[in-house]
Amino acid sequence: MKKSHIVILVLVVAAVAIIISIFGDMSTYETFSSAAQSPDKQFHIIGVLEGDRKINYDPQIDPNHCSFMVKDKSGIVKKVIFNGAKPTDIEKSEQIVMKGKMDGNEFRCTQIQMKCPSKYKNDQVAVGNAS
Repeated sequence: MKKSHIVILVLVVAAVAIIISIFGDMSTYETFSSAAQSPDKQFHIIGVLEGDRKINYDPQIDPNHCSFMVKDKSGIVKKVIFNGAKPTDIEKSEQIVMKGKMDGNEFRCTQIQMKCPSKYKNDQVAVGNAS
């Protein structure tokens, strides 16, 4: 084998290793029940606020404690505890993506991402034929 072939082979192996390390941590969305089966592992769970969108947060008592009820994509409702300030406009969000672990019957969330409603939603107009 020529030296150039060996160098190219090493570069290809290095590129594959880098791609695997970058995309190896990507996860799919799970449900509360699948997260409960592996309580030591972190999961991404997508859901919607439940319980009249009530958020339990009192910054005068504990500014780093926020809890609320979420229904996941399978319909299971669990209490979510987030150790941080209440995310701004969480009540208005259409969906919530949470990263964390199950702790008994509660989900301990470390990160929250919210999908908020489009500001153009009310401006949509249906177009069609009058025939």
